[in-house]
Amino acid sequence: MSEPYENTQERTFAALPPAHGRGFAQTWWGQAWLRALEDAAMDSAQLKAGRRLARAGAVGAVSVRPGRVTAVIQDRDRTARRADVLLQELSEEQWDRFLDMAAERAGHIAALLDREMPPHLVEDAATAGVELLPGLGDLEAECDCGAWDHCGHTAALCYQVARLLDQDPFVLLLLRGRGERELLDALQTRSVPRSAAPAVRQETHDGVDAAEAYAVGEILPPLPGAPAVPAEPGLPPSLDTETAPAPGVDPAALGFLAAQAAREAHRLLVDALGAGHGQRAVEAELTPAQDAVRLASGAPGASVAARLAEGSGRDREGLALAVRAWEYGGAPALDVLEADLPAEAETLARARAALESAWEDDERPALRPARGRWTVAGGRVQLRLGQDGRWWPYRKERGRWAPVGPASQDPATALALAEGQE
Repeated sequence: MSEPYENTQERTFAALPPAHGRGFAQTWWGQAWLRALEDAAMDSAQLKAGRRLARAGAVGAVSVRPGRVTAVIQDRDRTARRADVLLQELSEEQWDRFLDMAAERAGHIAALLDREMPPHLVEDAATAGVELLPGLGDLEAECDCGAWDHCGHTAALCYQVARLLDQDPFVLLLLRGRGERELLDALQTRSVPRSAAPAVRQETHDGVDAAEAYAVGEILPPLPGAPAVPAEPGLPPSLDTETAPAPGVDPAALGFLAAQAAREAHRLLVDALGAGHGQRAVEAELTPAQDAVRLASGAPGASVAARLAEGSGRDREGLALAVRAWEYGGAPALDVLEADLPAEAETLARARAALESAWEDDERPALRPARGRWTVAGGRVQLRLGQDGRWWPYRKERGRWAPVGPASQDPATALALAEGQE
């Protein structure tokens, strides 16, 4: 493997050993990569073939460079196929926004150097209009087998890349266009204290009387552009006063709600002014109990958390489990945690087929089914089937089933994640 700190636009990773009986991604960002593949692939049989090839160690050395990852895949008949997966590079403007954001938060840089990609880094990047992780349709496929969509060879390459991403998230940043050394040098340059930078002179414009402008009836100069979006939400007004609060008013809870409202307003503003506004899917309306969990994920103080638990009909431990589920997958993850709903017949049939094909016959674990839940023999690890056909990893903690990771299309990946948390 090439030295990661070299100023290079290509890195080559030696072939990884077979992955019999294990999942391909343990980290949440590796899981996000696989979701982009599994959401885009039109043929589940090709995904199954790709998983088998990757598990068998059929993927050769992997070359990663901006916009493209390449490897040679050995078919079961020993035929060698070159497979490429393409991901669009970030533009110079997007890189500038990302670097400005990351340079202002030392914790992001420290996490990357520790080979981690914290969720807040991805969220802050998205707020700045930069999508780091691939989404639906972002992973394009090329293979000399002649397939026009993802085939077993490109799927195998994607599963192998997920393992590489687990080890080093800089692989994703290189795919997006910047090598590690180049990226770190740019961050260091931007980390110079802002006080050392010269002040920018703000231009002023004289106004025009509205009645006079209307009387002229001519085309006036264009309005100035929209102001820049603040990098972070504003601070809500302070509630510290010398006056005692009115009966029934909790200043801590009110302050927390104000801060959450400021964050939500900032998110909506970024969405309104960002590229692709109006093309995003409309989020389903949350129930009061679900919204209490969303608020609790904002790390409130103990008194506020207690109020949210009571208002949502949960105890403190139940609220903590619900928050974990929310952070792994939002409202759908909450449904899987709290509702044991039978899956539709077609979904259930696909689930059984997925369980049959996820492992070789001599590796398949003993699973005990009960409605939409499959418990591994021994009773400590469980797979739960969501209404969309995805598998959620669960583990028993202090007598309660607890979510331990995001959903996966592959039950073996979800089970490996659950077992890896034991």
